[in-house]
Amino acid sequence: MKRMPNPKGGYDFLTGIAPYSSGVAAMPGNEIVHAIMRNPPPYRKGFEFIHRHLAALGRPRDALCAIQLRIPQPFSFEEFSEFNQGYLDILDEWGLPIDGVNPVARTNVAPEVGPPGEAVLYAFSYTVPLENDNLPPTFIIAGAGELKEGNLSPDDILRAGETDMDAVREKVKFVIGIMQSRLSGLQVKWSEVTTVDIYTVHPLHHLLAEELLIPMQEAARHAVRWYYSRPPIVGLEYEMDMRGVHKEFYFD
Repeated sequence: MKRMPNPKGGYDFLTGIAPYSSGVAAMPGNEIVHAIMRNPPPYRKGFEFIHRHLAALGRPRDALCAIQLRIPQPFSFEEFSEFNQGYLDILDEWGLPIDGVNPVARTNVAPEVGPPGEAVLYAFSYTVPLENDNLPPTFIIAGAGELKEGNLSPDDILRAGETDMDAVREKVKFVIGIMQSRLSGLQVKWSEVTTVDIYTVHPLHHLLAEELLIPMQEAARHAVRWYYSRPPIVGLEYEMDMRGVHKEFYFD
């Protein structure tokens, strides 16, 4: 995991794997804004919306720094690779890769209740000029499940096929370790996190305090948002993402 600059976009990013970077942080003079779609459109149309929105703000396409998708159900590893190719084709058309590396962070999960009929754009993030230099830094930490960093293989799933309390506890601890590593890589702190999202269908009440809220340090004051959803790949049971922003908007 390496931190790389994206001067055209106004942010730095942590390298990840082909489909997504591990996280992004606004460069000095910029901030990251988070936008949520009230009625998520098919993700390809979502990119058209993003283009129009950025153009209206006078921002380049390069300002797009993070994407949140919702899918009908988890993919097999093969289906995930196929889906990613279509997604990456759009990023390539937009000219977003930096020296062949994808800078855009991503979360991609499958709601267990009321899933969409196709992949949709749930939210996106982008940079704008910073209005107040005294505010904390802004950043997005990409979604991560209990899969070894940089790997996309069933053999790299932590305690694959296990969903008992002990296994879920280990998965949660593993993923929060990834979150900590990415925070450190972006040189930001838990105290600067404004939102923590968790995605699982497994009971977490017995784990919330010890394995989530206490490790989250100051970010625990904001609690967590629990989406009753599954990670994007069959076999994964728990996912998290995080962000630290000053502005969030909702679009119809």
